[in-house]
Amino acid sequence: MTCCDSRGLPISTGSEQAAAFYREGVDLLLSAWPQADARLDDAIAADPDLAVARAAQARLHAIRGESAAARAAIGEAVRIGQANATDRERSHIATIAFAVTGQPAKALEAALAHLDVWPHDVVIMSLPLGAFGLLAFSGRADHNQARVDLCERHARHFADDDWWFLGVRGWAHVENGTVPHGRRLTERALSLRRANANAAHALSHAMFEAGAAAEAEAYIADWLPSYDRTGIMHGHIAWHAALAALERGDPAGALAIYTENVQPSVTHALPLNVVSDSVSLLWRLKAYGHEVPTGLWEAAWTYASGFFDKAGHAFVDVHMGLLAAATGDTRGATVRIDALVRLVEAGTLAAGPVVPAICRAALAFAERDYELCARILEPAASEVVRIGGSGAQREIVEDTLLQAFIRDGQTEKARVLLENRLHRRPSHRDMTWYDAIRPAENGG
Repeated sequence: MTCCDSRGLPISTGSEQAAAFYREGVDLLLSAWPQADARLDDAIAADPDLAVARAAQARLHAIRGESAAARAAIGEAVRIGQANATDRERSHIATIAFAVTGQPAKALEAALAHLDVWPHDVVIMSLPLGAFGLLAFSGRADHNQARVDLCERHARHFADDDWWFLGVRGWAHVENGTVPHGRRLTERALSLRRANANAAHALSHAMFEAGAAAEAEAYIADWLPSYDRTGIMHGHIAWHAALAALERGDPAGALAIYTENVQPSVTHALPLNVVSDSVSLLWRLKAYGHEVPTGLWEAAWTYASGFFDKAGHAFVDVHMGLLAAATGDTRGATVRIDALVRLVEAGTLAAGPVVPAICRAALAFAERDYELCARILEPAASEVVRIGGSGAQREIVEDTLLQAFIRDGQTEKARVLLENRLHRRPSHRDMTWYDAIRPAENGG
């Protein structure tokens, strides 16, 4: 009897127990659900020579930012795979090896080539997809479209009830602007497997992009209690609820969610999410004119400084630039900006000049030089997509530009930007800002 993974691809083991543990571990990994590590450990205990289980371990360690453990696990996968793996498994392992050893361009190239031969390989397909995937962090301006293209190219290979593929396909469409279609796919995914944090996250994005803040808050309040706080997406999904509270003008509610679920001392999220969620929510409060309680910025800085002290990851660099600006660390901001400029000049920062530009603009905003902030950000606005992440995460840059326009008295530019946003989706927050600048335009 040939043992297979959850999508019918053969795996090199004679132990059906090992295969069953592997299938469960991969499904937990793909749904960002707790206990994936335990099931993969069980698979390896049942068959120490199951190389793909060790590769999945490496992927999980890398997601958690545990680089040493990821390298050790993939090293074992490569060693074992040389002796007993199939061509598909060796390609699978090699692709993950690129991803977990800091070679994202090679990983993306290998993943796309692999999927042309083995499109059912969901662990490999997960690599380019998502807000933190290889496409999002490729520096490409068209990564939203590229994710849709990838999903649509291989959609025929997946069953109509494949809960994982429906979820990632739906998120890709939401981020690319076809929000109703993406939401339908995501809701179908959740109807098939509610214990899927990635799909719940995707639905939160669909509601955000549709301007359905109240619906998002209600949905998250209903769904989140079913997800253990140790789940890596728990804090980030709560962050979406905090955004919704800010959207309806409730900073106290947003801060309560932050305090209970998002701040570094309480969340079990990935370091990348902890920093980006903490910094971006606090910056939004600051940019929207709300008070940030004493100690919150300092706690975010203490946490972040232990993980991301070097420049070179565009999405991280933007948030570290915001953090340095907000905490008055002009020297730290300048050091990072200078390092980013050197990377741009060397051609090794895929996202390009927009990254140091955002950091410069953040520093100007924090120093209340709103004219300079706007002058830097306005020409860079079309390139912000290159930093990766999601539309909801990147919107912080546009919010900063908008507030710089308003505070510098550039009301016509603010009005145009707000009208474009309101045309895309309803927003209580944007309408409030729009109403506030109309008297100034009319001479009132």
